Amino acid sequence: MNSKLLHFTTNTPHTSLPFFLSCPSPSYLKRPTFSAPKALLSLPSKQLQRTPFWGTTLISHETHLTEDKWRKTRLPFLPMRAAVKWRKERPLDNVIQRDKKLKLVLKIRSILVNQPDRIMNLKALGRYRKDLGLTRKRRFIALLKRFPGVFEIVEEGVYSLKFRLTPEAEKVYLEELRARNEMEDLLVVKLRKLLMMSLEKRILLEKIAHLKTDLGLPVEFRTTICERYPQYFKVVRTDRGPALELTHWDPALAVSAAEVNEEEKRAREMAERNLIIDRPLKFQRVKLPRGLNLSKGEMRRISKFREMPYISPYADFSHLRSGSNEKEKHACGVVEELLSLTLEKKTLVDHLTHFREEFRFSQQVRGMLIRHPDMFYVSLKGERDSVFLREAYQDSQLIDKDKLLIAKEKMRSLVAVPRFARRFGSKTEGADDGSVDGSEEEDDEGWSDADVH
Repeated sequence: MNSKLLHFTTNTPHTSLPFFLSCPSPSYLKRPTFSAPKALLSLPSKQLQRTPFWGTTLISHETHLTEDKWRKTRLPFLPMRAAVKWRKERPLDNVIQRDKKLKLVLKIRSILVNQPDRIMNLKALGRYRKDLGLTRKRRFIALLKRFPGVFEIVEEGVYSLKFRLTPEAEKVYLEELRARNEMEDLLVVKLRKLLMMSLEKRILLEKIAHLKTDLGLPVEFRTTICERYPQYFKVVRTDRGPALELTHWDPALAVSAAEVNEEEKRAREMAERNLIIDRPLKFQRVKLPRGLNLSKGEMRRISKFREMPYISPYADFSHLRSGSNEKEKHACGVVEELLSLTLEKKTLVDHLTHFREEFRFSQQVRGMLIRHPDMFYVSLKGERDSVFLREAYQDSQLIDKDKLLIAKEKMRSLVAVPRFARRFGSKTEGADDGSVDGSEEEDDEGWSDADVH
């Protein structure tokens, strides 16, 4: 073979052509030259840092034409947050499942109590089918008979069927009304603390309405609570609608539930150990629920996050940089405090996303909650995801309950009353699918547990 075919030098203008071309080629066979790659490769490292496309943890390669070698230049390294794998927890998932029927019953009851003498015609109830979330066309008399502990059918004539609450359900309803009247002062404090945590001490009323059920606020809270206490807040007009604005800052309220619990815990530990010097514990062990096993990397990251100084949700956070560990520490404190204000220490993840602007939450609120399984649990049960305050629950039971929750539990027990007597010791509560006995029963009219959402 000719040696000219095997050797080539760097002095020829055809060094980039295949080795089997031994003679000058036409201009259309020449390799085109591009200036863009050289410009990109010659970018300084500072310019790469300002470009979000490259990221901050990548390794950039610079080309030095004089040496014909690649030299690696490392950009400043920022520790990446390890992702925590989501793990299912059946006890907290059961909390969502067991309230499926209760939600439907409470919706029907709210319609019924607004009627004169709290009695309603069955045909009139059919107009609320869409509001109740019932898509399948079934007779409502069969649905109401599935809850004999809550509703009773009243026959007035041949073609007139009405329904009302049973005496037991009526008693529970009146008990709930008394509890709501007694907790009005507490509701005012909840609204004040919610506004105090916001950036501008102002929140749109439509956003607060998303949390009215979780906080225990009445449906018409704007015309009742908001107007009764002008010394605390006022309704102002904004470009996006009416908003509730704080008018008085109370430093006594700017103490989070986490701070109160930590102070009580330390006082209890000092009393038990009879310590004279007030000092923090040397080792802080992360307590996780039974059955939740994390890897060493996840435990290490959670421990480092807990060792960071606590940032109060009522502190000024306008200077905190978005995406920093300090900002996430503050966001977790806000979510923890907000959940502590709710009745059942839980809410929908979608409700938290509505407050991104007021609390400067990140775009990935759900991911932030999953990254901290020692504080929160995200349940995927139901139509929308829910978030729980973990320390408020023991298995599937809420530790602290107020009068309103006690009345709700009584109503749940009435919902669980079966239509017919069950045999062979069937379960009456705690079923995973939200049904009374854990099975999907269907009555003569075709109503089944699958119709109850």
